[in-house]
Amino acid sequence: MKIIPLNNNRINDLIDLWNKEFSKEFPMRRELFIQNSFEDENVFLPGSWMAVDEDNHVIGFIISKRWQDPMPVPMPADVGWIQVLLVSKEERNKGIGSLLLEKAEMALKADGATEIQLGGDPLHYFPSVPAEYEKSSEWFEHRGYEYLGSEYDLLANYDSTAESEMPNLDGIEIEILTLKDKDEMLKFMNRVFPGRWEYETIRYFQKGGTGREFVVLKKAGKIIGSCRISDEHSSVIYNNVYWSPLFSEPLGGIGSVGIDSTERGNGYGLTAVLAGISILRSRGINKIVIDWTTIVDFYGKMGYQIWKEYRKYRKQL
Repeated sequence: MKIIPLNNNRINDLIDLWNKEFSKEFPMRRELFIQNSFEDENVFLPGSWMAVDEDNHVIGFIISKRWQDPMPVPMPADVGWIQVLLVSKEERNKGIGSLLLEKAEMALKADGATEIQLGGDPLHYFPSVPAEYEKSSEWFEHRGYEYLGSEYDLLANYDSTAESEMPNLDGIEIEILTLKDKDEMLKFMNRVFPGRWEYETIRYFQKGGTGREFVVLKKAGKIIGSCRISDEHSSVIYNNVYWSPLFSEPLGGIGSVGIDSTERGNGYGLTAVLAGISILRSRGINKIVIDWTTIVDFYGKMGYQIWKEYRKYRKQL
């Protein structure tokens, strides 16, 4: 067995190993893997490695990230992320995972990281460790990672024959974003949600987004709230539709719902979510995921139930 640097010439091998181990719960698509693990500027190559056997077959890999994108948005400079750590089932309990993790941790620490988070990276696959992999949680705990609580993906199944009405509030315009409002949308994100959401919005337009993935609420012509929606035609594969191959019909996603701090407490957040649902339903989508949330009760009132659970971990270096 050898540990060698992550190599984009082995993409097919990495995907094959992923699907060999995870396909029943988290089926990987080539376009998603390239988007999140090879095109992301934040992949930290000194902390990303592959394990290969004597026949040069990939039997494990780790991908870590550091904030490296030159985009001027506030993101944590002292955090490193482990995006994924995977070892073939036949090769476990041989120290391969420990060696991969050790090499990643050493590289992240040498680069200035003082904390490592499992998942939750820019263009992540998981908010944290999937709860169904209980042994993985225990494995990380034995290596100094601290459990911080759970986060959830939620799912609702709608009756295809039932209509979903667009909400209506006096003084509020509800629109699908268009490119003419691109600058206004970016100013809204910079003002209200600087950091990850702002970064994702800038990147969305860089990747050819036209606005159809955002429902916006306007008051006196000014954007005061937004809800991001996703479907199979989106220019970016967003986290709420990562696992759409699990379904035989189109999957939609709701995420990044935000209201200007000066306008909160007026029911605008609920309005933005209901508007997003209505638009996705009008596109023929009857299964909708809301990803990476802890406000289960809020969405539960709209018929959303826990679909996947993730256990959040971090380690101080």
